[in-house]
Amino acid sequence: IEDETQVSRATQGEQDNYEMHVRAANIVRAGESLMKLVSDLKQFLILNDFPSVNEAINQRNQQLKSLQEECDKKLIALRDEISIDLYELEEEYYSSSYSLCDSNDLPLCEAYWRQDLATLSPESLSIPLTAATAEQSVATSQSSTPSHPHVNGHGAGPTEHS
Repeated sequence: IEDETQVSRATQGEQDNYEMHVRAANIVRAGESLMKLVSDLKQFLILNDFPSVNEAINQRNQQLKSLQEECDKKLIALRDEISIDLYELEEEYYSSSYSLCDSNDLPLCEAYWRQDLATLSPESLSIPLTAATAEQSVATSQSSTPSHPHVNGHGAGPTEHS
């Protein structure tokens, strides 16, 4: 014997079926909401993790600074080598028989040192002639050594950086 209720058995089955679908949809929606929340947290952590971003930036800066220092050292070494070679080529050219200059013309390095002597201050003009001649001979003898700067301002020897 069945109990008499206000709803029939078929109607109760449909109501239970509909309630199960609604609860299943609510569970699925809650799961999707949790997955979205996890995704947002991961994105926030990746984008706003300032210590690790700063560490990566500092590490890259150090790499680039070391590369810059290495390039600077290579350029300085290359400049020094070229300066020495240029000095040797100047000496060879001015001492060769193929030189296009007169015997009275000076090599560039000697002309540079003589130019310095020509632009002396007025106080140095009061120096006796023998002292000026001595300075000129010292400058001429210094210009024949490869450790002094050339006209282009680059030194020829390792003493330039010490």
